[in-house]
Amino acid sequence: MAASSAAVEEIAAEAVAVLETGHQIGPFSSRFPGFALEDAYRVTAAVRRLRKSRGDTPVGRKIGFTNRTTWPDYQPMWGYVYDRTVHELAAIDGSFSLAGLAEPRIEPEIVFRLAAAPTADMDESTLLGVVDAVAHGFEVVHSIFPRWAFTAPDAVAAFGVHGALLLGPWHPVAAHKEAWRQAMSTFSVELLCDEKMVDQGQASNVLGGPLTALRHLIDLLARDPINPPLAADEIITTGTLTHVPLVASGERWTTKLAGVDLDGIAVRFA
Repeated sequence: MAASSAAVEEIAAEAVAVLETGHQIGPFSSRFPGFALEDAYRVTAAVRRLRKSRGDTPVGRKIGFTNRTTWPDYQPMWGYVYDRTVHELAAIDGSFSLAGLAEPRIEPEIVFRLAAAPTADMDESTLLGVVDAVAHGFEVVHSIFPRWAFTAPDAVAAFGVHGALLLGPWHPVAAHKEAWRQAMSTFSVELLCDEKMVDQGQASNVLGGPLTALRHLIDLLARDPINPPLAADEIITTGTLTHVPLVASGERWTTKLAGVDLDGIAVRFA
C-alpha cells in the first residue's frame, strides 16, 4: 500500500529538519511500514518544495548506487543537488568543512553539464551531443541514519545521501566529442588520502561508464510520474568510481586519472 500524503509530508519535514545539523534519526522504513521506492520519490518531490521555500535552488541531480563493487545490494537511484551544496573547488581554495554532515564519505565522480534536455531514445553518442562540458568532482555523501544502516527507499528520501558536490574545472565536449565518448568507458582513477593510496577505480564501475549511468537516469525519470525530466543547464554527477571511504577533518584527499583529458583534484577537509 502506498504511503499516505500525510506520511510523505511528515517524512519530508523530518528529513529537512535534520539537514545540515549532523543529527541522525531512525530509518523511515522502520517506522512507516511498507515504505517503498515509489513513496520515497514522492518524498523527494516534497523535500524539493521544502528546500525551495527556504531558498535552496535545485541545479541538477546525483545518481547513486551505480557502482556494483561498492553498493551490490542496491539499485541505482537519484536525488537533487542544490546551489548551496555544489561548490567549485577553485572558489573555495580547495577546502571544505564537514560541519553538519553525519558520518561523511567521499566519492570521486564524473560530472556532466547539459546544454539541452536529453531524451530516452538517445544512444550514448547522441547523448554526448547534449552534454556541454565534463568535470571531475568529489561528492561528499552522508547518512542521517546511524551507521549507514538503511533501505534503498530510506536513502532516496534522505536526499539520495547527498551532502555536497565539489567540482574541478569544466572541460568543453564539442571539439573532441568522439575522444570523450571513448574515454568515458575506459579511464581509470586513483584515490589518495594524505598522499597514501586508498583505492583504485575505473569508468566501467558505474554501470559500464558515466554516459551509461546518465542514460539510466533518463530512463528512471521517464517512468517517474511526479518528478520532472532532466533539463538544459542541469549538472549530473554519475556515481562513485571507487569504494566510499569515511573522511574526517584535517585529511587531504586527491585523485589521479589516466586515459581521460581530466586532471586530478584535491580537497582538504576542515
